[in-house]
Formats: sequence, structure tokens, C-alpha cells
Amino acid sequence: MAGQGKKKIGSLEESRRRNFRILLAVGAVVVLAVAGVVVVKLGTSNDTAGSATVTTSPQPALVTPSPQVVPVPTDAPIPSASGIAAAIGPAVANPDLGKFTGVVADALTGNVLWSADPSTPMTPASTTKVLTASAALLKLPLDHRLSTTVVPGSSPGQIVLVGGGDPTLTATPKGQSGYYANAAHIADLVDQIKAAGTPVTSVVVDSSLFKGDNMATGWFPADIAAGYITPIESVMIEGGRYDGTQDESPRSETPALDAGKVLAQALGVDPANVSLGAAPAGAKPIATVQSAPLSDRLLQMMEHSDNVLAETIGREVAIASGIEASFTGAVDATGKTLQAAGFDYSGVSLHDSSGLSVDDLIPAQVLDRVMTAAAGDGDPKLRPLLDYLPVAGGTGSLSDRYASGNRTGAGWVRAKTGTLSTASALSGFVVDQNGRVLTFALMSNDRPPEVSRPALDAIAGALRNCGCQ
Repeated sequence: MAGQGKKKIGSLEESRRRNFRILLAVGAVVVLAVAGVVVVKLGTSNDTAGSATVTTSPQPALVTPSPQVVPVPTDAPIPSASGIAAAIGPAVANPDLGKFTGVVADALTGNVLWSADPSTPMTPASTTKVLTASAALLKLPLDHRLSTTVVPGSSPGQIVLVGGGDPTLTATPKGQSGYYANAAHIADLVDQIKAAGTPVTSVVVDSSLFKGDNMATGWFPADIAAGYITPIESVMIEGGRYDGTQDESPRSETPALDAGKVLAQALGVDPANVSLGAAPAGAKPIATVQSAPLSDRLLQMMEHSDNVLAETIGREVAIASGIEASFTGAVDATGKTLQAAGFDYSGVSLHDSSGLSVDDLIPAQVLDRVMTAAAGDGDPKLRPLLDYLPVAGGTGSLSDRYASGNRTGAGWVRAKTGTLSTASALSGFVVDQNGRVLTFALMSNDRPPEVSRPALDAIAGALRNCGCQ
């Protein structure tokens, strides 16, 4: 079991624009309400005299705002270690957790308040994406984009689609969004090719940017049809999905070649005339489109646990680090980036950037140290990580958790989920009853997710209920 996103993704910018429109609407209502209480009555007391009287209501009281979203207090009391242990004790004793490790820390000071075997490497599932996202935030600018280009081929009538690492291209008409909001459109490439007056009779797809195997150690081919992954190639349509409206749509086994066929069809070229190959050296682009910025793609990756985005973003980090864009290069670049930032990486052994590999290992304390650095004063570059985390009972891969039964923690717990057939994990932060921000990393192995995930949720919920002095 893998892949946790269910809903169509909306971009961070779209959310901001929607919130801005809501604020404008509320502001307009307030202005109208204030203006409406001033009534001016014009009339004549005597039609023949033509005189007029004016009556004015008293000036209304000033409207004062009442902020409902406020910063957490910096002087909120820190829970005691014994208080934390007592609060979560019954939850961590649940046998449904199987082999269990975990850490709870104070975000502001970084002090560990509770732990259980925190240095033991565990199968992390998609909490691996915490490390991938953090390395990207440390290594790349938030506005970093990926370019997909088309260049002339080596023979008349031939063009080459050159993959730049963007898996989010969409075949939807311009003005419409595909699975990934703000993605580049094949239609824009087509328009540029036609505007250049380039006759096209065949299409070559160059996916040479990514090196090595396109399936990682510890992945299963059945996960392609299940919709969790596709072979990682440097150009794709909708992350290799056959149905761009569904998260867990069955995926293509040849996503780069399929992208070339989509381009060919849009140009009126027989898809049979599409092949894999290489662009001529020094060929100048005749068409270029760009991905959404890294900030959008990180949100999409984290909120909906998108494995394909994680793998391609890992390769972005590798390229920026001067390392080859492969599975090995991506995990190597992630580790080197985090270690250069001062993180102890002991016990980490990865085969991919998404956590889909059953052979990945991460100790809970590594995940929690990164989360504490983001939530506290560790590294300002990591602060956006907090905004990318799903909200319990509200968004992304946590939208259907804390939503029924025991809702303790709903709306307060924000965390990256991780789920495989016998592994579940949860890493994030929560605000306790006194307003103190606590970070946590909780990892369960050797139990099916239908029993281990509720057990993990109960621990995070108990932290929300904690006063724990």
C-alpha cells in the first residue's frame, strides 16, 4: 500500500488568491454596513415653499478587528518529560503499533522531551519526503522552475522533445488545469512550433537528463498499474497517469515516449513516428515551457504524498549539487545537503526520494531534528516545510484521518504521513493546550496500516491535549 493523496491539487497561489478574494468580500460588507447607518433624508416641508430638511443619524462606533489567527506565545510553558510520558503512555503501549520508535521535542529549544529507541533505523515510507523537501529548500530557490524544450532534429521534418525533469506537463486545453495546477501545457509547445513555421513529420524524445535505472530498489512493478509510481523519466504527462483527473490512476510504463506521442498527435503527426533518441548537440530551442515554481511542487508533493514529484525533485537537488540525476545521485545529494546544514544523518539508508522503497531506513530522531529546525529557530530556509504539511482531518493525506471517531488533534496536528503494507509513520508538529509547539516523529513497523495508523494518530492527539506540567 502506498500513495495517500485523493483530491485534485490546488496550488499555493490559487489558495492565496482565493483567501484574498474572501478578505475583499468581507471588507466590502463591513464598508457597506458602516456606510448604511448614515441616513440622509431629503424632503420638503411645504411644496410651495421649496424648503428641505436634513436629518442625520449619530456617528456609528468604530469597527475594531478581532484577529482569530494569532502567533503562539513565546513564553508558553514547556511540558515536563514526566508529563509527556504520562499523557502519551496509554497510547504508546498499544500493541497495534508493532515495532515502534518515536521522538517528541520542544520546537523552540530543540530539547527532546520523550523518546523510544529514537536511533533505531525504521522503514519510513513517505515520511522520507520530509528529507527530500528539506534538501530542496536548503539547496534551491523557491521560484526554481524546470524547462521542457523542443529543438530541431537531425533530419528534415524531425523535432526533438527534450525532457528537463518536469513530470507535470498537461495535455489539457490552455486555460484549463490538469492534475497539477499551474503546470506547463503541451498546447503552448504546439503553438510555438507552429509559429516558428517548422514542418513536423516525426518526433524524437530525449530523456537523457536522468541517468541509470528508472525503477528503484525496493519498488514493485505492480505499483505502476496501482497508480503509485511510474518509471522515472525526465518528461511526462500528468506524472505518467492515464487519467489526469485521478491521483491513483494507473500509470504508464513508458511515460517519456507517451509524452512524445501526445505532442505528435497535437501536431497532426502519426504517433507511430515517435521514437526515443537524443537531441543534436548545440541545437537551439524552437519552443520552451516552464513548470510551476518549486514552492508549488513541494506543496503538491507533501500534501498529497506524490511519489513521482518526490523523485524528480530529488534529481533537481542532485543536479544543483553537481551530482548525476539518478536514484543514487538524488539520495546522495539529499544526504550531503542535510549534513552540510549540520544534521546528524546517522542510520539513514535510502534507495529513493519518495519512501516507496521497502528497503529504505531512517531513525525517528533524524526526522524530528529536521522538523524541529523548521518549527523552531534552526534554519529559516526550512520554515516553509511547515506550510506543506497536511492538516489532520482537513487536507491532503490527513484529510480522512481524525475526521470521525476520536477527533482529538483534528485541525491541530500537521504532519507528513507514511504508509506501506507493513509500515506507518507520522512526522510533524502540534500545539499543546498551553500554546507550546511540539515536534514529533512516530514510526511503526510490522503491522498493517489499518491498525497502526489509528494508533499513531492517538499519540499525536494526546500531545494536543497535553498541558503536561
